[in-house]
Amino acid sequence: MNVIIMILLISLLILVHELGHFLSARALGIKVDKFGFGLPFGPTLYEGQIGDTKILVHALLLGGYVSFPDDDVNSDLPADSDERFQNKSIGQRAIVISAGVIANVLCAMVLVVFTAAVWGKLPAGKYDIRIAKIVAPSGSSVQESGLLRGDKLYKINDSIIDFPFQVDKYAQMSKLHDGMASKELIDEIYNELKNVNPNLSATDVLPLKTKVKLVMVRDESPVHLSRNVLLGLERPKIKEEKLSEKQIELSKKIQGEKEYTVENDSTTLYDIAAALSDTQKPMNFIVLRNGRYVRLRPIYSDENGKIGIMQNIEEVLTPTRTPEQILTKSGEYLWTNTELMVLGLVKLFTGQIPMKELHGIVAITKLGGDVIEHQGFFKGLLLTAIISLNLAIINILPIPALDGGHLLFLLIEKIKGSPVNEKTVEKIANAGFTILLILMFLIIFNDIFALVTKQI
Repeated sequence: MNVIIMILLISLLILVHELGHFLSARALGIKVDKFGFGLPFGPTLYEGQIGDTKILVHALLLGGYVSFPDDDVNSDLPADSDERFQNKSIGQRAIVISAGVIANVLCAMVLVVFTAAVWGKLPAGKYDIRIAKIVAPSGSSVQESGLLRGDKLYKINDSIIDFPFQVDKYAQMSKLHDGMASKELIDEIYNELKNVNPNLSATDVLPLKTKVKLVMVRDESPVHLSRNVLLGLERPKIKEEKLSEKQIELSKKIQGEKEYTVENDSTTLYDIAAALSDTQKPMNFIVLRNGRYVRLRPIYSDENGKIGIMQNIEEVLTPTRTPEQILTKSGEYLWTNTELMVLGLVKLFTGQIPMKELHGIVAITKLGGDVIEHQGFFKGLLLTAIISLNLAIINILPIPALDGGHLLFLLIEKIKGSPVNEKTVEKIANAGFTILLILMFLIIFNDIFALVTKQI
């Protein structure tokens, strides 16, 4: 039932978008031949007439369109008719094209304001992360750190922790013996090895059975993750060197030893330095306890990227009881999420977010159904508002076959003083539509794969 509700809500957003085009066209005296709800593939569930416009409801509900006489080569409307879309001014055509985007923005605003007014609160854009239980064994770094049940996590390595999975991300990036080490640490240990083994060649391969004095290992530098990385908006920038398979195997043998007897006929002193450098990365926690910030002793994650804690995650909600709070907090909520979506798109198009993390209608419907089931109807409405904003942002992009692409052609027409060649527009639009279809199939594949592998 919750999934059905989410499908209906998303369908409503598409209907709102197309109504924007339809109503603005009619207001400007442009004839609309067809108003289609759903994509024109498969059976038509309903066909009717309102005035001059044929109303169609298709079986594939997740889509919609508005058709003008200009789209029909067999239209009996005179070519010079003022009711034709193409005979309107550039400004009027721009209004009709952008009206769908505007309608989606207004819809998002209405949904958020309605939720704030009726629910009486809105998400503040952060979460309280508290320690529910410490499950690490006695003697582990977590047990020795001073961390207590009920502590509220504030910072790790100077990064504010206020969203789910951020602790897990730090733990994964700070894994014990992760097969990587910084060039600076390797060089430092390399020079120490040369000093304590003056009779050994620093550059040549060491002979078999050579005894090498080892130096004391130390922690690697703490990981520092940016806000965008913690929010999943960009990939972490890894500045460490990846150890070779030989160096990784060597690391397992010599960690904690005082001396090593060379067993491989291709081992160099640098290999030994690299093997000694892959150790552990400390996580420096600051927690809030009884109104005071407490800095803990370093915590280390194991080889699986686990630190041995269970978290209690609670979303922070801000009250919206007065008209002023309703409007200001709704505006903040919309603005914050718009910024995140735009930033996410920029990171996606610049390759900082992998394409495999791009999801679409299948994942959104599943996620929306889960949100309604576990967090309530109002959270489902807020998710719908965010999707509406997302539709607006995507559609305004200057990509052929989208509203932004049509606006781009209008801008070119305005600059050059005449319309872009119709055949050129058609070729570009068809190419754009083909790219969108390929992208759609890729997104559906990502969604299905994520569902099958239980990532969503």
